[in-house]
Amino acid sequence: MNAISTWAVVTAEWTKIRTVRSTLWTLLLTFALSVGLGYLVSLSFRDSLSRLPQDQQETFAPLFATFYSLTIGQLPLVVFGVLVVTTEYTSRTIRVSLAAVPRRGLFYGAKVLAVLSSALGVSAITVLVTFFAAQAALGPHGVSLGTAEVALTATGACLYLTAICLFAMGVAAMSRSATSSLGILLPLLFLGSQGLGNVPGLKPFAQYLPDQAGMVIMHLTGPPGDPRFSRDYGPWAGMGILSLWVAAALVGGYLVLRRRDA
Repeated sequence: MNAISTWAVVTAEWTKIRTVRSTLWTLLLTFALSVGLGYLVSLSFRDSLSRLPQDQQETFAPLFATFYSLTIGQLPLVVFGVLVVTTEYTSRTIRVSLAAVPRRGLFYGAKVLAVLSSALGVSAITVLVTFFAAQAALGPHGVSLGTAEVALTATGACLYLTAICLFAMGVAAMSRSATSSLGILLPLLFLGSQGLGNVPGLKPFAQYLPDQAGMVIMHLTGPPGDPRFSRDYGPWAGMGILSLWVAAALVGGYLVLRRRDA
């Protein structure tokens, strides 16, 4: 197929996303949860800081308060990545889609591009608005977007949210079931991985799970040397680990699609 027909397939995938109400609601919920909780969490930190002596206030990490809400806001985005794939299997429209686009590599690649662009756009807006909402709540304890550290963290947060959505999509493509996919992903991201990552005995293994690897660049882990909350790698190494998880999930999803009947 030529470039025009390839673009048509990508456009068709965007149309599916726009016209399925459940997927749109998950994107809106990602924004609402991240921004709303970002403001409330930062407001709580500001109130707590007002009761502390000056020397303890200086150890406060504003970026942790700013982006902690993303650990909850990511969950609807994970649901979005799952639903984009599994809705077609549930409704049996996957057969129609594959009849229209018999080249499964093209079909799968177009779906990945549609999810990637949608997740990246929503993530960029969400992270930016969450940052300003959190700084408004933090008041004098906030930071400026113009500093190098903040810019790196905000960029990393956008990449993390996009990557975790693609990871969820790959898992869904392998399982073909929303129930199975969400039954694995939501407990892992909401309870399992974060809890395991804070247990000293399990930390050497849990720190390499996808969400734990991505948290370093968002300043949601402890400083180097912290026996419980630090990681054995830096921010970009963490993003590299997360990227490997994403690549493995997406390749696995493609292999299942190519080898199994619809």
